[in-house]
Amino acid sequence: MSSLRAVVAHGGGPTAVLNASLAGLVDECRSSGGFASLEGARFGVQGLLSGEYVDLLAQPPDLIESIAQAPGSAIGSSRRKLEGAEYERVVGELRRRDVHWLFHTGGNGSMSTALQLERFARAAGYELGVTGIPKTIDNDLRVTDHTPGYAPTARFFACAARDVGEDNRSLPSPICVLETLGRNAGWIVAATSLARRHDDDAPHLIYFPERGLSLDRIAADSERVVSRLGRVTIAVCEGQLDEAGQPFGADVDRPAIAQQRLASNLGHTLAQLLAAKTGLRARSERPGLLGRSCGPFANARDRATSYECGLAAARAALEGRSGCMVAIRRESSDPWITSTFLTPLEAVAGKERALPLEWIAPDANDVMPAFHEYARPLIGDVPGYSRLL
Repeated sequence: MSSLRAVVAHGGGPTAVLNASLAGLVDECRSSGGFASLEGARFGVQGLLSGEYVDLLAQPPDLIESIAQAPGSAIGSSRRKLEGAEYERVVGELRRRDVHWLFHTGGNGSMSTALQLERFARAAGYELGVTGIPKTIDNDLRVTDHTPGYAPTARFFACAARDVGEDNRSLPSPICVLETLGRNAGWIVAATSLARRHDDDAPHLIYFPERGLSLDRIAADSERVVSRLGRVTIAVCEGQLDEAGQPFGADVDRPAIAQQRLASNLGHTLAQLLAAKTGLRARSERPGLLGRSCGPFANARDRATSYECGLAAARAALEGRSGCMVAIRRESSDPWITSTFLTPLEAVAGKERALPLEWIAPDANDVMPAFHEYARPLIGDVPGYSRLL
C-alpha cells in the first residue's frame, strides 16, 4: 500500500515540544502504511536546498518516542527565507527524489514559505502537496486556539517574574525590568500576570507591543508603584515600542526578514532610561532563549497537543488535503479538551495574531480577567511561595 514519499522541514525558533509533533508525524506515517518514505530536511530550508535529509522511518520507534520528550529540533531548523530561484531549486530537488508531499512546521513566516512552495510547484507542473504544522512560542498564528510551544515559554516567564519579584522583595533594586520573548505580540508577557498571588506580587507593571507607550508614562507608572511598595518589577516584551513606534533607542537587529527586526537590548535600554528619568536605581533581566528551550517547563498537555498536530498532518496528506495548516480547536477548558482541524495556508501565512486589545487593561499596564480565562487552563497555575514577613 505504501506509495507517498514525503519530507518534513522545521522553520523558525525551536520550542520545548516541537519534537513531539515530529514524533506524531513519524508514528502516523509509519503505522498508516500509506507512506513509502518520510525524510527530515536537515536544518529546514537549508536541507531542502542542499538535499540533506535523514530517513525518519528508518529510526527505531523507541528513539522517536524518546526524542518526543526533548526540547529543540531533532532535525534542525532555520530562519532562512527562500528567494527567487531558490523555490525552483527546492522543487527541483524534491522532483529528483520523487517526493510529492512536504510537511512544514513553524509559525506565520514558515507558513508563507509552505504556501509559496505549493504555488511554485503547481505553476511548474509538479504535483506537490503541502501541509503546515503549527509551532511558535509567540502564539501569534491566526485561526488556531493556541500554538504548541507557547505554554512552556509562557510558564517559564511567569515563574521568572515570580522569582525575580521575590529577589526584588528581598533586596529592592528598586526598579527591575524583566524582558520576555514574544516579538510583536504580547501573549508571553501577558502570562507573567499568572505569577501573582498577593496584591504586592510581581510583576507590578506589564507592557505590551500592541500598545506603544511613552517613557514618561512608564516612568510615572514606576514611580507610583515604588512610592507604594518601595520597589517595582516590570515585565516588558522584547518587541515593545514607544508612542512613536520606536524601541526607545535600543539597538535593533536587522535580519533578512523585515518583520523580524527586534531590539536586541530593549530591557537593558529601558532600565537605563528609567534610572535617568526617575533617579532610581534600575536593573534588567533577560532570560532570552532559555525561555523557549527549557524542557522541564513543557507540560504533558502541550506535548500531547503537539503530537496530535503531527498525527493530523499525516492524515491530511493521506486524504490529499494540500494547502492547509493543522489548527487547534478548544472544545472545553474544564475539562481540557481539544481537537484539530485544517485551515487554508492563506489564512495564516505571513499574518500575525495580536493579543486582543480588550484583554489589555485601560491603562495599558496590565491584563484583563479575560486573558486569565484563556491562558490559565492552557498554562496551568503558577504556585507561589510562603512568606515570613
